[in-house]
Amino acid sequence: MTATTTPAPAPAPGAFAARAGGSRPLAGTGTLLRFALRRDRVMMPLWIGVTALMVLSLPASLKSVYGTPAERAALAQQMLANNSLRATYGPVFSDSLGGLTAWRIGVYAGILAAVMSLIVVVRHTRDEEESGRQELVSAAMVGRRAPLTAALLAALVANGVLALIVTAGLAGQGAAGALALGLAIGATGMVFATMAAIVAQLTESGRLAKGLTGALVGAAFVLRAAGDSATDDGSSALTWISPLGWLENLRAFADERWWVLLLFAAAVTAQSAAAYVLAGRRDVGMSFLPTRPGPATGRLGTAGALAWRLQRGAVLGWSLGFLAAGAAFGGITKGAADLVGSNAKTREIIERMGGQAGLTDAFLAAMVNMLGMVAALYVVSSVLRLHGEETSQRAEPLLAAAVGRLRWAGGHLVLAFGGTVVVMLLGGLGLALGYGAEYGAILGACLVQVPAVWTLGGLAVLLYGLSPRLAPGAWAAAGLALLLGWIGPALKIPQAVLDLSPFGHLPRLPGGTMAWTPVLVLTAIAVALTAAGLVCLRRRDLAT
Repeated sequence: MTATTTPAPAPAPGAFAARAGGSRPLAGTGTLLRFALRRDRVMMPLWIGVTALMVLSLPASLKSVYGTPAERAALAQQMLANNSLRATYGPVFSDSLGGLTAWRIGVYAGILAAVMSLIVVVRHTRDEEESGRQELVSAAMVGRRAPLTAALLAALVANGVLALIVTAGLAGQGAAGALALGLAIGATGMVFATMAAIVAQLTESGRLAKGLTGALVGAAFVLRAAGDSATDDGSSALTWISPLGWLENLRAFADERWWVLLLFAAAVTAQSAAAYVLAGRRDVGMSFLPTRPGPATGRLGTAGALAWRLQRGAVLGWSLGFLAAGAAFGGITKGAADLVGSNAKTREIIERMGGQAGLTDAFLAAMVNMLGMVAALYVVSSVLRLHGEETSQRAEPLLAAAVGRLRWAGGHLVLAFGGTVVVMLLGGLGLALGYGAEYGAILGACLVQVPAVWTLGGLAVLLYGLSPRLAPGAWAAAGLALLLGWIGPALKIPQAVLDLSPFGHLPRLPGGTMAWTPVLVLTAIAVALTAAGLVCLRRRDLAT
C-alpha cells in the first residue's frame, strides 16, 4: 500500500519570525544595541556635538550682543510684539540669558534631535530589513522584538547624552532651567524616535520611512508656528498639538512646568506600544503599506527615468519645504530693522552674515546664504542615493544589464545638481513673496549660492567614488559648512576659519557687489570633484 500524507497547513503570517526568538522576545537585544552603537560611532557623536555646540554657544553670543538686562528685556518685548518672529522662534518667557537661549535655539535643537532619532531608528529597523540583513540576524537566537528594542535604546542613548551635555553646559544659567531644557530636547527626540518606529512598520522602504517621519517633524513645526503667531504665551491649541509646542511650554528658565514632561512620557509610551504591536503582526521584510510595483518598461526604461522615480518624492519635498521656509524668512525681513534698532553688535553680526550693505539687504543676504547651506544637505542626500542603491545590492543587477556605471550614476547626479537649482529658485521665490519685493535680485542671489552647494555635492561624489565607506564623510562636510555659517559670525570666528566653507567665498547678495571669479572657481572645483569621483567609481569594485 502506498502511504498517503496530508500536507501541512501553511504557517500563519509572522509564524516564522515568532519562532525565531522562542519565548524570549528580547533575546539578543544587548548584542544588537552594541552593534548599533558601534555602527553609529561617528554619526551620533557628530550630530550630538553639533547640536550641543549650537545650544551652548548661545549664552555667550547673546551676552555679547545684549549685555545689559535692559537690552534683553527690550528684545523680549520686541519678540512678543512681532507675530512673524514668534512663529519663527516661539514666544519669550524670560529675558534672562538662559530664557533667551531656550527661546532662540530650543525648538531648533529639538528638531535636530528629532531628525537624529528618526535616522537612528529607521536605520536599525527598516533599513536592515530592506537590505536583507535582518532576515539573517533573525535566523539566529534573536528575539522577535529585539531589533526594534535595540533601535529605540540606541536613540535613547543618543538623546540621553545630548540632554546631559545641554544640562551640564547650561547649569551656570540655572540648574533647574538647564535640566528642563535638556530633558525637553531629549524627550522631543524620543517622541519622534517612537514615531519613526511606527512608520517603519507601515512602509516597505527605509527612505520612505525617513521621508514620512521627516514630514511629520515639519508638520509639528508648522503647527507650532501657526499657534505661536496667534498668541504670545504659547496657549494656542495648535501649539499644544505639536511636540515642539510641548518643548517651549515646558518653559525652561521661566518657572518650569514640570508636568509637561508627562505629555512626552505618555506619547513615547503609547507610540512604543503601537510600534511593538505592529512589529508582532508582520513578517520580516513585509509592511502594512507595501510599495506598488511599477512597470519595467516605458517610463522606467532608462537609468535616468528610474533615478527620477526613486528621487521624485525627495525633490518634491525639499522644493515645497524651501518654498515655505523662504516665505517665512521673507515675512520677518521687514521687521529686521525694527528688531535690531540701535544695537550695533546685532547689526554687526547680521552684516557679517550678509555683507556690508543696508540692514534689510544684509538680512536678506543672510537668509539666502542660510538657504544655500541647507540646500547642501539636499545635494549630499541626493548624491548618496547612489551609495544606498549600491550597498542594498539593487545596483548590481541593474549594472549587469546594458547599463554602464556612468549612465546609472548620471541619472542620479542630474537630479542632485539640477534639483539644487530648483530648490534654490523656489526658496528664493518664497523669500521674495514673503518680503513682497526684489524678485529678480533675490532669485539671482539664490542662484549665486548654487556653485557652493555643487562643490559639496562634488565632494560627496568623490568620496563615494573612492569607497562606499568614505561616503558618509560628505555629511560631515555639509554639517561643518552649516555650523560655520550659522554660529560662526555670532562667535566672531576668524575669517580664515569661515573660509573653510565654500559659502564664505561667495558675494553677499542682494545688496553687495557681484564678483564672478569665486562663482566660476567654485563651479570649476565642483566639476573637477565630480569628474574625479566618476572616474574612481568606474574603476573600483562594487560593494558586496
